[in-house]
Amino acid sequence: MGIWNNYEKHTEVIVFDWNKILAKSPRMRFCAKSMLLSDWLFLVYVLMVCCKLLSASSHHPRGHTGQHQVKQGTCEVVAVHRCCNKNRIEERSQTVKCSCFPGQVAGTTRAQPSCVEASIVLQKWWCHMNPCLDGEDCKVLPDYSGWSCSSGNKVKTTKVTR
Repeated sequence: MGIWNNYEKHTEVIVFDWNKILAKSPRMRFCAKSMLLSDWLFLVYVLMVCCKLLSASSHHPRGHTGQHQVKQGTCEVVAVHRCCNKNRIEERSQTVKCSCFPGQVAGTTRAQPSCVEASIVLQKWWCHMNPCLDGEDCKVLPDYSGWSCSSGNKVKTTKVTR
């Protein structure tokens, strides 16, 4: 509630009496009368968009605190991205939120996000996480930047980014 209390304290409602404003300026009266309904609607739309942007920017950057905590020792996918590069190879990435026990970090087990021992990630022993599905072979990439899971002629390569 702290953010909204401060926000509400600084909110002001300003009411214009258009009759008084238009009576003072004949030029303004002419401009207001000559504006089409679509012009007024567009102006209202722009103001609404600006208000939405302002209210969205006043939120906490990481969302509401205390809302939807991940259960201790588990991970969940919060965003998934898919695309194809120019060689028609499908590329996927995902953003994961984890709440791991002490000594654990975010990792992958059986192609799912999970908490794994920190030493596995620190020493880049990727295949010790058991990242591949049953029946797939795991191989660490030559530059230790990730691993590949292969089954027959199908190869899935995972590169770790931080």
